[in-house]
Amino acid sequence: MITPVMTGDREAAFMRELRLVDPETVLTSSQAEHGPLLAPRKVIQTYDSDEWEVFIEEWATGLVPKYIRVQRFGGPGDRGVDVAGFHTVNGFEGDWHCFQGKHYDKSLTPSIAWPEMLKVILLTVRHPNYKLPSRYNFIAPRGIGTGLAHLLASPTELRSKFIEQLESNDAKPFRELDSATRSAVRSLADTIDFRIFGSIEVLTLIDEHSKTRYHSARFGGGLPDRPEAEAPPSTVSSDELVYVKKLIDAYQERYGTVTNIFTAEEHEKAGSHFRRQRESFFRAEALRNFARDRVPVNTFEGLQNELYEAIVETLEAEYADGLERLQHTLNQAVNGQLSANALIQVTGPADRRGICHQLANEDRVTWVVGK
Repeated sequence: MITPVMTGDREAAFMRELRLVDPETVLTSSQAEHGPLLAPRKVIQTYDSDEWEVFIEEWATGLVPKYIRVQRFGGPGDRGVDVAGFHTVNGFEGDWHCFQGKHYDKSLTPSIAWPEMLKVILLTVRHPNYKLPSRYNFIAPRGIGTGLAHLLASPTELRSKFIEQLESNDAKPFRELDSATRSAVRSLADTIDFRIFGSIEVLTLIDEHSKTRYHSARFGGGLPDRPEAEAPPSTVSSDELVYVKKLIDAYQERYGTVTNIFTAEEHEKAGSHFRRQRESFFRAEALRNFARDRVPVNTFEGLQNELYEAIVETLEAEYADGLERLQHTLNQAVNGQLSANALIQVTGPADRRGICHQLANEDRVTWVVGK
């Protein structure tokens, strides 16, 4: 099948939707399935500098082992740090990694790298409580040129060439250093392990980004298959007590003798129904966990809200008892037309029933009026 090329106007409109670090983002089914209809390497070349830093921030949130915090600093006053990954609560005073995003229309050269390396060294010179990063990676959509690649692969030569730049005063940032600062930079450069400087190739970046919750919205291709949900534990947990009590209230109203979890499990009619509802609840919880790792924040909550809108009229109708209300509502949840949310692609009937019980657990729905 030939993939159509997105026109400039459509591409620009799609890219404007993408500020994925925005906590209000809800991924739509269309975005997850189709994306911008361009190869990822082409997509990232359309970004401006700010969006490139956002993309790097998204990528860094998915790295394993995970940082305890990833923060974007790009813009005026960033002190030479576009995105930082912190390994400890001490931030810049502990172990951290620096990701320098350079969104140029050409490969990076040594002349582009020297001023950036100077900035991170000056960070420590001018702020002694800051530690140098244990890794400093250049990240550019068109990669790094051969000259810079050779230097980054030869730490001893990289140090020598950096000091040569420092002492030559050719480049503007080096010319602006006063003698005391220049001396301090030289002293620190003599002690730095220049193996901290490196780069991350675009294909590696895209592959690792594919494991984050932001990837489908940026590049399309649909969501990955969900893993099998685990069976619910044999005993009801404290996290289930609200929706379980509402089920028992419905059973009690219908059957009279069902007054607690034990009698619900042992009841001739309620028992199998109760077990199915717990299975559905745990499927929905597994979907919530899947969403946490695969789609932007609030996408799962968006699905819950969409399902609530699909069932609310059925929920509020008149019924003989709470169990009848529950049964009609679950049927409506399964049959309701849901299409806007990306998670619909991986959501089955049991997930929809389980979301109803999640809504009950959050006190947004109830089955027996007055309970």
